[in-house]
Amino acid sequence: MFTGIIEQVGEVVSAEPVAEVLKLRIRCGAASEGVSLGDSIAINGICLTVTAIDGELLDFDAVRETLEKSAAADLVAGSRVNVERAMQAGGRLDGHIVQGHVDGVGTVRALERDGDDVRLTIDCAPELARMLVDKGSVTIDGVSLTVVTAAEGGFDVVLIPHTLAHTNLGDATAGRRVNLEVDILGKYVQTYLERVLQRDGRGGVSGAEAG
Repeated sequence: MFTGIIEQVGEVVSAEPVAEVLKLRIRCGAASEGVSLGDSIAINGICLTVTAIDGELLDFDAVRETLEKSAAADLVAGSRVNVERAMQAGGRLDGHIVQGHVDGVGTVRALERDGDDVRLTIDCAPELARMLVDKGSVTIDGVSLTVVTAAEGGFDVVLIPHTLAHTNLGDATAGRRVNLEVDILGKYVQTYLERVLQRDGRGGVSGAEAG
């Protein structure tokens, strides 16, 4: 489990496709401290497993499922990525509960600056947008953020100076693909309601009977 609080902006040293796997070597800086083989690390919000360690250089394999469901295939040597180690038991939950399981890919529509604040607008599939609510949580490239306005085909967030300085979102330009993970609580609520409504539609257990 992760929190969406980025520890380090790392740099992709190499991204080599081998068969259906993208082999990544990433310079993770301080986020490589205490890491062991097999540990889970969130790279731009994608939970990946450490396969090799060489000092601050960590290796990962992004398999076909990951490449199809995320923007991992866009990574090249020199790409700046958000890095977060898995949360330790008893640690602070400063962001929100993040699984590192990308729900879909969004596209940056605009990055508008107004003094110290920056408004980032993201386009995404309607099925993702439906699980977002105003003032709710969302993860963009691994960064825990608060939704300002949720619409049918996207949403926007405000980036404060600290976020701009300590993540790669300040590099965002129109058209860039980003990894999105919606709040796990919202997913559970939506799934539960869909099942209840489906049962009621078939003449199953009603809300009164269930209570």
